[in-house]
Amino acid sequence: MRKSKLYVAQSACFDREQKYSIAEAVKLLKSMPHTKFDETVDVAFKLGIDPKKSDQNVRGAVPLPNGTGKAVKVAVVADGAQADDAKAAGADFVGYEDLVEKIKGGWLDFDILIATPEAMKLVRPLGRQLGPRGLMPNPKTGTVTDATGAAVKEAKGGRVEFRADRGGCVHVLIGKLSFELEALTGNFDAVVDALVKAKPATAKGAYLVSCTVSSTMSPGVKVNVKDLVRQSK
Repeated sequence: MRKSKLYVAQSACFDREQKYSIAEAVKLLKSMPHTKFDETVDVAFKLGIDPKKSDQNVRGAVPLPNGTGKAVKVAVVADGAQADDAKAAGADFVGYEDLVEKIKGGWLDFDILIATPEAMKLVRPLGRQLGPRGLMPNPKTGTVTDATGAAVKEAKGGRVEFRADRGGCVHVLIGKLSFELEALTGNFDAVVDALVKAKPATAKGAYLVSCTVSSTMSPGVKVNVKDLVRQSK
């Protein structure tokens, strides 16, 4: 596949085979030539799990201490006190049967959907609309809860979800390229801690197998997982 001039220029800035510390990798990303828009910084992990085994599914959510740099629209399916708490916390959309009907009609103008356990009886039938887009509320990610106010604040503050795909890989955003070095590395550390805590008890051998960090338009920079592996044991 033919590479763009920008990609070729970025690739010349570092050794594609070398593994760097996360601080070194982020510095390299920030020093490369870039496009004019503020690119998102993403991290990808290869995990030592067998995704085909149900007891080795890795999924969760983590609030990034320095936020994501993105404005997040939060919708909440709740009524009564939980609806009031969600509104007070700054939810963009709050409703119950009316909101469910709106979603059923094709409306999906939100980034995160939170629902109370009671409301899930209304939300579950929306699986076809919500599932493929990763919007279905789930207790493991903190989006099925009676503590709607706290969930909204966390989502607005910069919470990211992660889930291992069929290849045992996890992709998570850790901020924007314009963030300070310490902000991006701090967010990275929070993601690593969350992944370590989500390690399945049945997973054997190395857990954090490899790691790559990249921005929206850049090639991936390999991160040395040696120190990260120590955390996962």
